Amino acid sequence: MLAVQRAVMSIRSAILTVVLALSAAWIPPVVAQTFDVVETPILALAEAQSEGRVTARQLVEAYLERIAAYDWAGPQLHSLVTLNMHALEEADRLDRERKAGKVRGPLHGIPIVVKDNFDTADMPTSGGTLALATFQTEDDAFQVRRLRQAGAIILGKTAMHELALGDTTVSSLSGVTRNPYDLARVPGGSSGGTAAAVAASFAAAGLGTDTCGSIRTPAAFQNLYGLRPTHGLSSRAGIIPLAPTQDAAGPLTRSVTDLALLLDATVGADPADPITAAARGHIPRSYRDALKMDGLQGARIGVLRTLFGAQPEDAEVARALEQTLTAMKSAGANVLDVNVPGLTELLNGSSVIGYEFKESFAAYLASHPRAPVNSIAEIFGRGLDYEDAGFRALMVEFNSNATGEGRAFGQIFNHLPATRDAIDEQAYREALVRRRALRSVIMAVLEANRLDALAYPVTQRPAQPVGAGSFTPGLLTCGLSAQSGLPALAVPAGFTDDGLPIGLDLLGNEFEEPRLLRLAFAWEQVAKLRRAPFSTPRLESGVAPLPLVFDTRLESGTTKVIATFTYDRVRSELQVTAAAEVDPADRIIALTLQRGDADKPGPIIGHILQGGATQTTTIITLEARDRTELMAGRIFLHLYSSAAPFGVGRSVLDVSRSGSSRQSNRQ
Repeated sequence: MLAVQRAVMSIRSAILTVVLALSAAWIPPVVAQTFDVVETPILALAEAQSEGRVTARQLVEAYLERIAAYDWAGPQLHSLVTLNMHALEEADRLDRERKAGKVRGPLHGIPIVVKDNFDTADMPTSGGTLALATFQTEDDAFQVRRLRQAGAIILGKTAMHELALGDTTVSSLSGVTRNPYDLARVPGGSSGGTAAAVAASFAAAGLGTDTCGSIRTPAAFQNLYGLRPTHGLSSRAGIIPLAPTQDAAGPLTRSVTDLALLLDATVGADPADPITAAARGHIPRSYRDALKMDGLQGARIGVLRTLFGAQPEDAEVARALEQTLTAMKSAGANVLDVNVPGLTELLNGSSVIGYEFKESFAAYLASHPRAPVNSIAEIFGRGLDYEDAGFRALMVEFNSNATGEGRAFGQIFNHLPATRDAIDEQAYREALVRRRALRSVIMAVLEANRLDALAYPVTQRPAQPVGAGSFTPGLLTCGLSAQSGLPALAVPAGFTDDGLPIGLDLLGNEFEEPRLLRLAFAWEQVAKLRRAPFSTPRLESGVAPLPLVFDTRLESGTTKVIATFTYDRVRSELQVTAAAEVDPADRIIALTLQRGDADKPGPIIGHILQGGATQTTTIITLEARDRTELMAGRIFLHLYSSAAPFGVGRSVLDVSRSGSSRQSNRQ
């Protein structure tokens, strides 16, 4: 199994090397070094092309450079699974079209990424499982085809949680995908690869899928906008199913305008997905028409406080959301508390994932004769699953061999059926009835209170550490939209003290996406909360910024400390090599790093020497605040000894003088 995984990783790395080699052969150095794609919105990319300041090929090359520097090197986000080997050819063709006067629209020549459960005729569609690593369909998914018709370049496919059965984005194919805002945290799931790639500016925007939060959770964890559209607005044709009557697909973007542009390109009736017939008459000329600066003025937003967390661990998110709601009120919105009668009971009994997944996935595989496996049971039986994904626990349940572990994971999806050898038709029918009831009661609350949207946490807690497993029951609020079929848009709502993004869900009435976009756009202009992740900064001469190296000395009497620091800015790691000389009668208690300023020391943020040791090499990972303080010259080296337990002295870590030292001793 390990050998197979290594082989897949090797192939993927080789593909990236080839694509980058092709790019390097053509890249014009001046343009490549002067045109900046980091955080650049789609309309700015389109304008730069129309003015001749950049070409589609150069955009592809610029994003590929960033992928090479940060996805499988540097912080190793592992957000991309496959790169499009024809991306440069497609870019050249689109450049020729533009030169000939044919411009397809604002997405012409814009690199986009899509989740690896969208069918693509030119790249494998794995669904995040090693079992489908080489599986390739003959056609594009409807939304992928629409993007290409609009002139977008599908730059690559993104990592996802194994078959979308989880919320952390780990899988047997791509391993662990990391959050660019904190490499020790998950990006959310199952569309975590798309979110991480878009947040890191590996592409202009991306597509994901959402069966219970799989667009909105990653959007919240990556400071993005993510829309789960009304059930029926966007086609699911050509997407590996999780639960067909609950699945949805939509965009993840860094701005509301970008989201509207992708929505314009991808919505519409599709004969291959009959539910899209319901959208006729509900699709505007352009979703961009809804974007108004004063969109919050007079808006009515109902707050569902029953979905706010009540545990101490939920407090930080709750505080951020309260600040967001207060700011929306200051911007002219009417914010009021509302209740949805019987909400908890309806949510707990209306998910259909457990009833629909096994058979719908088998039907999808059967529709593709070249698929290398034919069922979940075959994947499970061959050991082609990633244990930490929670996937194995679900497979245990799906194969009627329930264990305590499997039962606990199943509860995340709101009471999966007790047996998997056959669908409990009565329970399934009851779930569908509850789902219709949930939809009706939410719509009644919206209409009775004349609400533009309901507001509640995307998740009650920030992104959890890698390896901590999926969210426990009660932490997910995803079902309100997923199980009612009503649209919900995740918007940024600030950051935790550790720099982790927080998201707010805005849920509207059916086909009221324009209203949600209006609210989100106005909020975006007021709040200006978009912040690029620290781990993927702008490249310097085509490569990631080099580590900063500097020395610090601390001397007092017969005591001397020399420390060399190497600060890796993209991994937030501070490597320290320290050696101390002390009087034989004295003993080192601790050599520490502490926040502070010129006049007053602050708290300890890391230990370098302890217990009498006089030399060491160690690595300290800096949190968000400490990164800022280090660059501002507010981190100090402190020494404590048995002769001076309250401190021998301290010296500032002066990053601005890399390679030199600066002493600031205080007795």
